[in-house]
This record gives sequence, C-alpha cells and structure tokens, in this order.
Amino acid sequence: MTSSGRDFILDRFQMDAIEHLDAGRSVLVAAPTGSGKTVVAEHAIDQALRERRRAFYTAPIKALSNQKYRDLSARIGSSRVGLLTGDNAINADADIVVMTTEVLRNMLYEGRALDDLAFVIMDEVHYLEDTFRGPVWEEVMLHLPAHVKLVCLSATVSNTDELAGWIESIRGATGCVVERRRPVELTNLYAVGDRRGHRLHVISTLVGGEPNSEGHHFDADLRRGRRNDRGKREKSPYMTPTRLDVLDHLEGDDLLPVIWFLFSRRGCDEAAEQLDRAGARFTDSAEADRISAIADERLGGLPTADLAVLDTSAWRNRLERGIASHHAGLIPAFKETVEQCFAEGLVRVVFATETLALGVNLPARSVVVDKLTKFTGETHEQLTPAQFTQLTGRAGRRGLDETGHAIVPWSPFVRFEQVAGLAGSKSFRLRSAFRPTYNMATNLLQRLDAEAARALLARSFAQYQADTGVARLEQRLARERDRERGLAATVAELPPLDELRVDSPDAISDAVGRLRPGDLVVDDDGLRLAVLGVSWRKGGRARVRLVNESSREVRWRLEELDAAPHTIGRIDLPFPMAPERIDYRQDVASRIRRAGAGHSARSRRRRTRRDDPRVALERTRNEITQLERRARRDRASIAHRFDAVTDVLRNRGHLDGWTVTESGLTLAGIYHEADLLLTEALTAGLFDGLTAPELASLASCFTYEHRSPTPPPDPWFPSPTAMQRFRQLEVLSQSINATERSAGVDETRSPDPGFAPVAHSWAAGESLGVLLGRNDEMTAGDFVRNIKQLADLLGQLAANATDPSTAGAARRAGDAIHRGVVALSGSVQAP
Repeated sequence: MTSSGRDFILDRFQMDAIEHLDAGRSVLVAAPTGSGKTVVAEHAIDQALRERRRAFYTAPIKALSNQKYRDLSARIGSSRVGLLTGDNAINADADIVVMTTEVLRNMLYEGRALDDLAFVIMDEVHYLEDTFRGPVWEEVMLHLPAHVKLVCLSATVSNTDELAGWIESIRGATGCVVERRRPVELTNLYAVGDRRGHRLHVISTLVGGEPNSEGHHFDADLRRGRRNDRGKREKSPYMTPTRLDVLDHLEGDDLLPVIWFLFSRRGCDEAAEQLDRAGARFTDSAEADRISAIADERLGGLPTADLAVLDTSAWRNRLERGIASHHAGLIPAFKETVEQCFAEGLVRVVFATETLALGVNLPARSVVVDKLTKFTGETHEQLTPAQFTQLTGRAGRRGLDETGHAIVPWSPFVRFEQVAGLAGSKSFRLRSAFRPTYNMATNLLQRLDAEAARALLARSFAQYQADTGVARLEQRLARERDRERGLAATVAELPPLDELRVDSPDAISDAVGRLRPGDLVVDDDGLRLAVLGVSWRKGGRARVRLVNESSREVRWRLEELDAAPHTIGRIDLPFPMAPERIDYRQDVASRIRRAGAGHSARSRRRRTRRDDPRVALERTRNEITQLERRARRDRASIAHRFDAVTDVLRNRGHLDGWTVTESGLTLAGIYHEADLLLTEALTAGLFDGLTAPELASLASCFTYEHRSPTPPPDPWFPSPTAMQRFRQLEVLSQSINATERSAGVDETRSPDPGFAPVAHSWAAGESLGVLLGRNDEMTAGDFVRNIKQLADLLGQLAANATDPSTAGAARRAGDAIHRGVVALSGSVQAP
C-alpha cells in the first residue's frame, strides 16, 4: 500500500493506524522517534480536507509548531495552513491550524465554536506527564466536543494499553497501535580512555541484548584500593576519553554527524570553543560558503550593534568549521541557523543540551551522551530510561543510515552495569501529572455545577490511573486480610508474652524522622549499622538506607519496622557519598567498627523478633490500616484536590458558594502558574498608576525564577514606586500561601524580583549591549526567553485589567519590549 501522494510503502503500524481513522475511531500511535508517525497525522489532515472540515495540529513547544507549520505549508499550500502560538498568529481561520496545546485549551475555555473541526492531532502526547505543562493535554482531551476525533502521537511507553483505555473512556472508540522497532537499528557503544599509551577502547554495550561481559573489566572500583609493590595506592588505568579522541574515532569510522549531549549550556559552548582552538575542521570551502550564506539570511534582521554584543564573529567562525553548540542560552536566530545547517549536513558536530532531543526533528548518525547524570537545579539525578531513550532516539537517519550509534563515555562514578541497564531498558511507564488549578476551577464552575465539575475531573487520566492503583491495593488488602486471619489463629494458641513490646506506628515514624546521616543504630540481631539517609515518600512512607559492619547495604521500610530505632552513637560519613561503590561501603564499615558506641548491644538479642507471630500480626494489621487509608485517599484524589482548591478560592472571595464572583471571572482569564496571585494583584490595584517600564518590572516578578546555585541578589527596582508595589506584592503572596497551607494546597511560588531592573531598562529603551554588560551571568538567550514570557503576561494583563489606564500601560509595555533581537526571535513568515 502506498500513501496518497507518496512514493513509498507504508509500514504495518502506519496502515493499522490509518484503518482506525478510516473506521471513524480516534487512534493512539506509540512508536520510536523518526519512525514515521507523522504519516498518520497527514492522513487525518487529508481526510479533513476531503470532507471540507478542519483539523488542528497541536505541539508542546513553539519550535515544533513553527517547524510543522512550514512542513504543512510546503505540502498543502500556505493559504490552507495557519499558525497560532504566543509569538505568531497567521491565518487563524485556515482549514489546518498548527498551535501549541495551551492555545487550544484557551480556545475551549473561551467557548469558541468548533462544529467544523474533524480532528485534533496531539503530537508528543507523552508530554502529559510533564509536571508543569502536562495537565493542559488532559484539559484539552476532556473538553473537546464529542464529535472531534483524536490522533495521539507518542514515544514508545510501556503502558500504552492503559493510556488508550483512558482515551476510549472519554472520547469513544479508540485504536491503539504500537511499533517498538526503531526505523534505524541502534548500536550502543561504551568508550573508555586508557592512560597506558593514550588508547581508546570502544566496545558494544550490549551483546545479544545482554550486557557485554567485557564492560565490567573497566569499572573503576574493581581496582580502587589496590597497592603496588611500593605500597602506594594504584590509580585506575582507565579514564574518561577526551572529546577529540572520541570524535577522531567517529570520523574515522564514518559516524559523523554527531550530536553530543551535555547537560550544561556553558559546557556546550566550552566544548565547541575547545574544538575550535584545537584546529578541528569538518567542512570544505564550498560547505563553509553555504553556511555563511545561511547565517547571513537568518541574521539579516538583527541590528549591527546586537550582532557585535552577541560575539557573532567567533560563533560564525566555529559554524563554518562545522562545529556548533545548541541550547536555550542562545538566541533563537542562532539556534535556527544551527538547525538548518545541521539538517543540510553542513555542521558535523553539535554540542547540545537535552532541549534538542525534545525539539525539532534533527537526527544524526551518532549521539554521544556525555554523562548519565544531570543537575536539576537542586541535586544531581541519574537519567531515567525514558530520558536516555529520548536522547539516543536522535541516532540514525531513516533512509540515510543502516545503523545509528549511541556512545556513552567511561566515568569513574558510573559502573558499566548502569550504562548497560539504561541501554537495555524497555520500560517507560507514563504517569499523569494532572491536577486541578485555580484557573481550571473557575472556568469549570462558570459552565458546570459542583457535582458535574467533580464528575468531569474524575474522568482525568490521573484519576483513571489512581482507580487502577486502588484495584491493586484491594488485591493486596485481600491477601493481607487472609494473612491476618491465619496469624490471629496462630497467636490465639500461643501463651501470653508480657514482655513483648511493639511500638506504635507513630512512635516508629517519629523515631525514623529523627535519624540523620551518620547515626549508628542496632538491628534485631544486635549488629550496628550506619544511617546513610532517610527518604520520605507520598502517604507518609519512608525508606532508611544503611550500611552494616560487613559492608553490606541494608534498607528498612518504615511499614516493616516493629520497634522504634534508637541512636547509639554517630560517625562521620565519607565524602562524597557513593554507597553504590564497594570501597565506599568498606570505608563506612571500618568507621563503624572503630566507633566505641554500642558494643554492649552485641551481647543481647532483642526479644521482639520479626519472625514472632505476635509481631507479624501487629505488623500486618498496621499494613492493612495503611493500605485502607491509601485506598480511601486515592478513590477520589482529584475530587479532594478540587475541593481544596475551591476552599482557597472561596476563602479569597473568588467563589461565593459555588458561584464564580467578579474577581473569579478575572481569574478565569489568567493562564499562568501564579494565576491566583496575579489576579489578586490586579484586582488590588498593584499594577494601577504605573508607567510602562514600572509595570514591566513588576510583572517580571511573576515570570522570572532564580535558578543559579548562588544566592539571589537583594531586590532592587529603578523606580521607588515599583519597589513599594513589590513589597505589597510580597505581603499578598504570604497571605495567599497561608490560606493554601490551611487548605492543604501546594503553595504558589513567591514573586522573584531578579529580572526587574532588566525588564524596566529594556522597556525604557536601553540597548542590548548595555543590559548584557551589566549582567555577566545572563546570556542573550536567557534574556530573550524571559522577555518573551514577560510579553505574554503583559498581553494577559492588558486583556484582563478593569482599569483602562492599566490596560493601556500593559499594552505600551508589551510594545516597548517587543523590539530588536526579541522581535526577530520566534517570528515566522508565511511561505
């Protein structure tokens, strides 16, 4: 079978998905990156056009929306395609409109007529697990008119049946099509540097689907601690390979172009600069000329002064050598230039953050994942299998490469089994991030009564998954109750044991809560252990991580403890903490043995033993109580959250009973994570009477968030009036947070004034060079992104302000900041 207008044979999964659409069903298609899911979307678009109806194509980010707009315009003609994002509004009434998911959600809440809408294509639907933006996807699915069919395109996840089952429960008949084969086979490689002769070892990570047996020989901790003939500690002969060595290997094996993923913007730039300084070149003169022409075209609209500030000359020099970096710290014009050059095969090495894996479609022959951990802003976390697969999904270009290659360099902090585990993992369960918000509640209650609103929220994927979880809890409860009956019968035949002591669950929980890293405790057999840490989870559950005197790692679950742990002493733990390494655990065990505390504990075994039926019965009853509590909580978890949110709204005057008040109507028009605080600031007049620069500076406190590990600067505003309003805003924020704490609702983020001086100066006409010169830590890309977020918020303030002068000031502020490099960024011209 060939698709209409195409000269290639469709894959089986594409044909199956198209059959579902032709039969009038919605469809969920889960397949790897680059496998051709777009063909299914295009079939739905063609069907809508044949029926003289419309289709919407939603994407999670503006860059994807812009790319899809250009692709569809080239395919069916620009007169039939529109684009709606925060930056662009082109041909909004077209037959086919590409938009971000938030734009469609806002349309639905505004009550737009969608009678002629046949399909909504939701690209990257696995985004619904995103903490901040995921709920929007579920809002759209729940609120779309019943006649609209969904085409949901997703990465491969392990619970597609569950997701499809939920979609069918809210949208009607839904087909589920899963393709697990990659369009291009992937080879995972492990690259190890060798100090002996500066060699590079490159081995396959998996052999026959199993970890390569050679890989474990490179683990650093197998040799750590050995001493040579002179008694000196040996250094591992292996090391992290240099980037030049890895790139030489890739170039020698014809494995370029490559995307090298690093999780640091500065790291990306430094890697590109290092390669440039080393004299690396991957282009010939003709390719360099073509790159120069693309750069001229892409940067043509930027003012000369801005180009100088952005160090464009050095950036272009690297680009013409076939080397580039790509991250959110670059202005969009730079990123788009890199993307076009890479897509044309001109740039051969791109150092990128993970945003490239989530953005536009730019496959490479090879991918390097520099490290398997990334800094989240608070801590370093290991990549999840889903994140690793997203990155390596860029390896291999369909129609160009028979095999894609994913390389992980050796690290002294990561064992080979961890690398192989990620490479071989096939389990990526999608979890809903849906939660009722203040804006959502006011929009629902404008159209529905309380019970109908609860009923609609109960149809969310979050509640669907919770209900599935409750069913599993009920099965566990049945088993535990059977166990309780058996234990009760056994205990009834035992003689009384007066000395038996079983601490209450609260006493055990309190004792666990007091444990600190380095505390020494005793187990049931009188053996001493050192506490490494306590992690608390939802529902009051906790895990205690320990190491005993035999160097073994031990984990206690709070619900399994029958007696409160008591601290018998302390030791200083080695730093940095690395309990997965045997040498670290041996060091901890040695420190336990050297500690004098608790030796007498060895001579007495605690009389309360885990295998005593009385203890087992008490523990089982505690487990039953906890399971029953969890089941009650999860049965109506979304409804409980909705009720808590409406309690806050009622307390703050945005609801009168279940009726939306005038201020609540304002809240319904504010789409922002700080929607409640913004609404109250607006209705309290905190934005009234301000000049455009003052209003811009105050509004920036809602859009900016300090993420650097260094402490934020003290609040400062160029205008005393704006500073006074910010202090009032802080008081208002604290008042709202107090109400939220009382209701058990997550607190709204406090306003952050860190960008206020920049916003004020830019709105007042200051140049880009002066602003970036005053702010060494701010990149041009960060500046543009923050200004664009501010511009979106100013537009909302202008639309929702009841005072005409405030609305006018917000519009003037929005116009004032939309200039220069900001105006050029993200703009899309109709083809």
